[in-house]
Amino acid sequence: MNVNVSIRRTDGVKTAILASRFESIARKMQNTLFRTARSGILNTAHDFSCVILTADCRLLAAAESLPSHTLTGPDIMCRYVMKYHPKLRRGDCFLHNSPYEGNSHAADHCLIVPVIDEDGILRFFVLAKAHQADCGNSRPSTYLGDVADVFEEGALIFSAAKIQSDYQDNEDLIRMCRARIRVPEQWWGDYLATLGSVRIGEREILELGKSFGWDELEDYAESWFDYSERKMADAVCKLPSGKRLVTTAHDPFPGIPDGIPVKAAVEIDSEAGMIRVDLTDNPDCQPCGLNLTEGTSMSAAMVAIFNSLIDHTVPVNAGSFRRLDIRIRENCCVGIPQHPASCSVATTNLADRVANPVQRALAEIAPGYGMAETGPIMPPGMGVISGRDPRHDNEPFVNQVHIGVTGGAGTPVTDGFLSIIHVGNAGMCHLDCIEVDELHHPVFIAGRRLVPDTEGAGTFRGAPSMLAEFGPIDDCAMKVLYTADGTITPALGTRGGGEGGKTKARKRELDGSLTELPACYGAELNAGEMIVSYSSGGGGYGSPLQREPERVLHDLREGWITAGRAFEVYGLVTTGRTEDDTLAVDIAATTARRAALAAAA
Repeated sequence: MNVNVSIRRTDGVKTAILASRFESIARKMQNTLFRTARSGILNTAHDFSCVILTADCRLLAAAESLPSHTLTGPDIMCRYVMKYHPKLRRGDCFLHNSPYEGNSHAADHCLIVPVIDEDGILRFFVLAKAHQADCGNSRPSTYLGDVADVFEEGALIFSAAKIQSDYQDNEDLIRMCRARIRVPEQWWGDYLATLGSVRIGEREILELGKSFGWDELEDYAESWFDYSERKMADAVCKLPSGKRLVTTAHDPFPGIPDGIPVKAAVEIDSEAGMIRVDLTDNPDCQPCGLNLTEGTSMSAAMVAIFNSLIDHTVPVNAGSFRRLDIRIRENCCVGIPQHPASCSVATTNLADRVANPVQRALAEIAPGYGMAETGPIMPPGMGVISGRDPRHDNEPFVNQVHIGVTGGAGTPVTDGFLSIIHVGNAGMCHLDCIEVDELHHPVFIAGRRLVPDTEGAGTFRGAPSMLAEFGPIDDCAMKVLYTADGTITPALGTRGGGEGGKTKARKRELDGSLTELPACYGAELNAGEMIVSYSSGGGGYGSPLQREPERVLHDLREGWITAGRAFEVYGLVTTGRTEDDTLAVDIAATTARRAALAAAA
């Protein structure tokens, strides 16, 4: 091993205390936003992130933020704030959502506050990113996959626009948002919640600076980055060196009838303590809303690496990032977009088609590390619902729901995380509470359940798919917009694991019959009509014939797999019956059955 990492001599106890203090500040920011936001995508689904960066725009603390929001992007956005506003003052706040200048997509409104000390010196940045239920798009959805460019997308784009000076709102920008956003009062409440978040972060850091001194905090940041780099280098050095070129593809979509192929060239250099991912050999920006941004391209590869290390004591910050070399290029659909390419869906679909092959490549290079593929997302069960609510004077409503999504990938040590939702949020977003959705919106959720035999079989299996059925209440019409991937190309397993179940979208007509729906669609529902959504299952890790028989028996008892699949795929032979709770593993017969399946393979 030949790793050169400089380590400063610092007080380890003080470093640990300050690391905890900064994380607690980020957590206070998150709690503020979560408890005061108005839209369900924030106060139920938790689709937001809060971070702290140094004065030179390096990520320092993020608490439980979404990786797709934070690994890269906030640093780029803060640099644009400094570029457009060279003289920063206490009381400033900037609204930024430009996908061409570091943000994830236009739906993620970011408020950025420079933390200025009593002498007028910039010390830190705080940033809160909150996904909007509506951001002024041409249609009531923040995910428009079927648009040719940003003009057809129609979102309001703010490029480091100063929304507060001396702690007072810029009413011009407020009026713009109120005029263009379909649910202005909901947006206003979410804006205030986000503003409260960054102002609390600013206040807490100013108090911390008074307590410890600004020089002490700067020394801490450098020490914390050095420590984090050392931890990351140690984790990488445990892996074997190797290279893999892994390919995948996003399903065909409006504007891209052949889909989008994606290549990821992955290298582990354990001698140097580096992991490299090259995404440059991929198509140019595409005439659809799936193009990634600089932030989401980089973050997608990085989240796969952090998922795959197994050592989750490695801090996630600019120090550990020094051991990652992610290569992207201009005007690439998984790189740096050029205006007017649309990046409306930049946080999810194609981002997952970067993260998934990277974590699968790491599994192929390093047995016992990496992951299978997480299920592709955005089925109707996490679509955007909109319409007018007859219970509240026919007022408009718009919100993204997370009614039914699973997708977790099998790992070397665990089964797939049942409710991860997708790779980029790392399980930080939540499934909706059915009762809360029905309280807030004129929607009836008929049910949701796991679908048997849709897990990616493996030594550690992927999560099974989830079925969700929902529609408008009586005397109401509703639109459901969604951009589903995985209807053709499923989540693949690794190291002998199987693929997960595919995404499906159907409409239940008034007579009870089912109509197949396309992958990208805006379904119009009248009273009595329902959407039936099947999310993707996750891929499996390792041969299913190596799965512990008791784990297979558990899944059989739970109804997650059928007896036929248990016997044919996992080689499980049982005695007794489920009905009287006598079902048990026949060890001798299972061993023989598995030997026969292995010999026939």
